[in-house]
Amino acid sequence: MVKNFILDTNVMIHDPMCFYKFEDNHIIIPIICIEELDHLKKREGIVGYHARCAARELSNIRKSGSLSEGVVLESGGTLRIELNHMDFSDLPDGLDISKNDTKILAVTKKLQQLCAPTPTILVTKDLYMAIKGDAIGIEIQDYQNDKIDSDDLYKGYMETEMVSRDIDAIYAGGLVVKGALKDQLFPNEFLHIKSLDRDSHEIIARYDGERIVPLKYQNEVSWGLSPINREQKMAYELLMNPDIHFVSISGGAGSGKTIMATAVALQKVIEQGTYRKIVFVRPVVPAGNDIGYLPGTEEEKLRPWMGSFYDAIESLVDQKIIKKQKETMGKGRHMVYTEKPEFSVDDFIEQYRKYGVIETKTFTYMRGRTLSDALVIVDEAQEITPHLAKLMLTRAGFGSKFVFIGDPSDNQIDNVLVDAKSNGLVYTIEKMKPFTLTGHISLKQVERSPLAKIAEQSM
Repeated sequence: MVKNFILDTNVMIHDPMCFYKFEDNHIIIPIICIEELDHLKKREGIVGYHARCAARELSNIRKSGSLSEGVVLESGGTLRIELNHMDFSDLPDGLDISKNDTKILAVTKKLQQLCAPTPTILVTKDLYMAIKGDAIGIEIQDYQNDKIDSDDLYKGYMETEMVSRDIDAIYAGGLVVKGALKDQLFPNEFLHIKSLDRDSHEIIARYDGERIVPLKYQNEVSWGLSPINREQKMAYELLMNPDIHFVSISGGAGSGKTIMATAVALQKVIEQGTYRKIVFVRPVVPAGNDIGYLPGTEEEKLRPWMGSFYDAIESLVDQKIIKKQKETMGKGRHMVYTEKPEFSVDDFIEQYRKYGVIETKTFTYMRGRTLSDALVIVDEAQEITPHLAKLMLTRAGFGSKFVFIGDPSDNQIDNVLVDAKSNGLVYTIEKMKPFTLTGHISLKQVERSPLAKIAEQSM
């Protein structure tokens, strides 16, 4: 049955391409939502960018007909802007009719009556709008098109059992996958395999698309750092492999996402020269004008948002210094600096920034760019929308590698446009998993400290 979907402004901000994702149904946008888009177009960051994208897409649609009468879309549905029916007579007295949300509810309620028996549904990502709409008898839906079931989110590895003969074949160079197991595996998925017929005979391996092969990089060290648990070894394998051009790593606070990605980036760019530069990108959340009020250059404005990157480099530099001193002073439990380091972390980053080796950016400065021969790390990727995730990955030029890291749980998301099921990280994990150029791993163990582990698990 064809339905009427009334779009709230926040749906268009969440996904500026949402107009094409309602199949053969009718999309209705109250005129007040266009006013809200107009008001938001100058906002900095994600909100302003998406408002402008949505307006451009509506402008493209109106070339095919009148938006007030309705434009037929390729999906078979229609899109129109509702100019009338802002009738408050059917709303309870407790609602503030001066608010835009109330005006959208009034239009929806009136269309619900006029269009019956055709279902009229308000699509919104605003919890308060949903509560009020439900209270006055309006059918409410969240925008579902890009939601991922977080309970079934791809974790990047599986546990299985095989006979020792097959495990030996993997150790010897690889085992061709056949049968039911082949249908279950995605390229670059990991397997923790235990023997069916020999105790303590096991292996952690990777499916390369044809064979199950042993890990190649688990014993290597990057900038003084090496993986210390099973999932970190898997993540390290993805980060070090030059044939994997997109890596996503999810995990809770202290699981090692940022420091591993940073260590491999420093190793690949500064030590080995595999890539020309590191580009560290982080969304500025809360999105809005907050960053604009900070003084200084672009780099100085971004400095408060790049704390995780600076902390990771500081830890890696300190680790190198301590390792060097242990080599010269013995293996004492408590080490002290024999001399003050010649430069701070800020000096270190600034030195390489001058030569174009390190860049720190936010999404505002990514439009129109092509990032070639670069290792790009997108931190806190759970804060971005699927639209921005696509924008970021389409910046990839030849010879580049992209790494998305983040914690997709609701308590780590401050962006009101996304949640645990609709953020850019989980969306990208699910959409990119079938390809041989990509890989994902979910980190489980907290390695930051015993206190961080307790906080992550108990609070």
